[in-house]
Amino acid sequence: MKATTKIRVRYNECDPMGVAHHTAYPVWFEMGRTEVLRQSASKVTYRDLEAQGVMLAVVSLEVKYKLPARYDDLLELRTTVTNVGHVKIEHEYQLLREGVLLATGRTTLACLDRNGRPQPVPEILRECQ
Repeated sequence: MKATTKIRVRYNECDPMGVAHHTAYPVWFEMGRTEVLRQSASKVTYRDLEAQGVMLAVVSLEVKYKLPARYDDLLELRTTVTNVGHVKIEHEYQLLREGVLLATGRTTLACLDRNGRPQPVPEILRECQ
């Protein structure tokens, strides 16, 4: 499953030179993951999953910065579910401005119950692959 999300770089995400701070990228990636769920056939949301006792915790995050994003840039985030395992889900990200690649990323999320113990990825999330 793939999703595309438009993101406008906000002032509070930037340093004094107007460059997006490196900590904004993981937040944008989370926005992409949320949109993957919403755009899937099941149209599930994180809120729905949490109500069912399904928690998704980031256990691995990688970002490769190639060019800076700047204040007020309109970005396109492409999010792809690359693997759904027994208890983990992997995503890849491409962040672009006007077709130019600014950054790439990867995350691995673990599926947990309310007590923080691993649980199998529910079928509704397997449909996102």
